[in-house]
Amino acid sequence: MRATIRDVAREAGVSIATVSRVLRDSTAVRPTTRDRVLAAADELEFVPSALGRQLAERRHAANGIVFPDLSGPYYAEVVLGYESVAAELGRSVLILSTRDRPDAESAVQAMAERCDGLVVLGRTVPDAAVERLVVRGAHVVMVARPPVGGADSVNARNRQGARALTEHLLDLDVRRLVFVGDPSTSPDVAERLRGIQEALPADADLQLHHVDSLDEECGAHVVGDYLTRALPDAFVCANDELALGMLGRLSAAGVDLPGRVKVAGWDDVMAARYAGLTTVRQPMRELGATAARLLDELISGSRSHPTHELLPTQLVVRSTTLGKVAP
Repeated sequence: MRATIRDVAREAGVSIATVSRVLRDSTAVRPTTRDRVLAAADELEFVPSALGRQLAERRHAANGIVFPDLSGPYYAEVVLGYESVAAELGRSVLILSTRDRPDAESAVQAMAERCDGLVVLGRTVPDAAVERLVVRGAHVVMVARPPVGGADSVNARNRQGARALTEHLLDLDVRRLVFVGDPSTSPDVAERLRGIQEALPADADLQLHHVDSLDEECGAHVVGDYLTRALPDAFVCANDELALGMLGRLSAAGVDLPGRVKVAGWDDVMAARYAGLTTVRQPMRELGATAARLLDELISGSRSHPTHELLPTQLVVRSTTLGKVAP
């Protein structure tokens, strides 16, 4: 089996980052360490891949960002934050959407060969694919996804925000909740559901309503299902778009909001503020901006160890749960 950069690092007793610095002939490595790495590489007959050589030599002036889907305000905000910082650092940005791509993994690999580093958002490619990139020397930062194989990560405090939202609803005597989303396709959504479950008392009833998408049309369709049967006390949606679609359909049906049923979303997009939607605000632009800064640290060599950032969330109470509008 062909030796990898990880094998060389293990044989030499150093980090993968140190091996990478030796390969690109960096002066930041002590001569004795350099000799040990080169000896290990020679003994293992290690041949750097094309990707590894490109990364070591930093041939590009571009970073890549990989999304599951480029539609919707959430993704737009994250990209804006990411691109803004990348521009300040003098780097261009390549964007890849993996939606409906059967070749997503190979497309991400191809992008890695054209960039100095990648930001990977959400459940776009399998963990094993990310690990392979890191092992081969790629600089990778995960966003809205748990840490994978030594890559950096940036996440929002989803469980904390979900618990705060749930406690707010419990204070309003809500006992029957429906969570609208699909935790199997999104680590973020899974964390939100977990936070709700942690905050609910034993006498509360929580149902999970799986959806295929997170847009307004889907939210309106979900409401249609419940108008023919008993409504819950509250709908908690995986994002604001779902919640906004539900609000429109409930209002059209003449349902008293928030008297008969309460609705809450997640993100705090601009439309949520105009609609008076209770939601959990997450720092969407700062997620992208933080990822860009972390990636630059890896590319520049100013840091070699993985780091994991958790950004705060904030409950914003508006009229769809309580008849008082917050700023």
